[in-house]
Amino acid sequence: MKKADSRHLLTIILTGLSGAGKTVALNAFEDSGFFCVDNLPSTLIQTLVKLGNRTPTISKIAIGVDIRERKFLTDFTDTISSLRKKHKIEILYLKASDEALIRRFKESRRPHPLGYKDLTRALHKEAKLLDPIRQEADEIIDTSALNPHELRKLITESFLKEGPKGMTMRLMSFGYKYGIPLEADLLFDVRFLPNPYFIEKLKPLPGTSTKVKKFVLEQKDTGDFLDKFKPLLDHIIPLYRKEGRSYLTLGIGCTGGRHRSPAIIEEISHYLSKHKIKISVTHRDL
Repeated sequence: MKKADSRHLLTIILTGLSGAGKTVALNAFEDSGFFCVDNLPSTLIQTLVKLGNRTPTISKIAIGVDIRERKFLTDFTDTISSLRKKHKIEILYLKASDEALIRRFKESRRPHPLGYKDLTRALHKEAKLLDPIRQEADEIIDTSALNPHELRKLITESFLKEGPKGMTMRLMSFGYKYGIPLEADLLFDVRFLPNPYFIEKLKPLPGTSTKVKKFVLEQKDTGDFLDKFKPLLDHIIPLYRKEGRSYLTLGIGCTGGRHRSPAIIEEISHYLSKHKIKISVTHRDL
């Protein structure tokens, strides 16, 4: 998202699937100085934008829109087209996998806004209804593997800091036996490396420990891999930044996600510091 022009009101339409983190994101915007309104009736959205544009003390607005406001969804494309003719409007869409959303609804014990008893059916119906908004979105964030703290940090670091927006690179280790991370933009398999799991002294230690990292990184196969992998990252990261990407997720997996992949992610994190990009490290299955 672009930095707001001091002479014009910036309006963020924050929307997405129920359970994907809209409330957390809206709170992050509010704490960063946005005038925030959630679930505003469609008849008042254009009025709010027009009034905000005439109010000197308000320079940026964030409006939460979700499946509860059915009429606005029906007229969404026309409404946004009309607003964008005279106002600066940007749309941020949050999504997540069915598995993540179902888990969150079960944890919160809250019903889906559509009221269906079949949660999977409700999620698919909601995604279909929100598709026109998704097609108009300026940014789409997959929150499947993000907890509330991580989502808030991502919103704050990627969208709300002053000055030109940089790219956040999320580095994630994982175990293939637990499934691949669906949010990964780049995915690499390091199961070909010697496995510390079969060494009695190293088996109970995590891949972030000094001993395991030393073992993994001293292997000839690891050195050969990194000698080719690091230049690849040097080549593609500037291209992603040039494209205007706000964040990029790199996943590196081994069998269980406990030894080899965390060690490689730690090494890559250290190496990428020279690129002067924001780095976030997650060891999903450690």
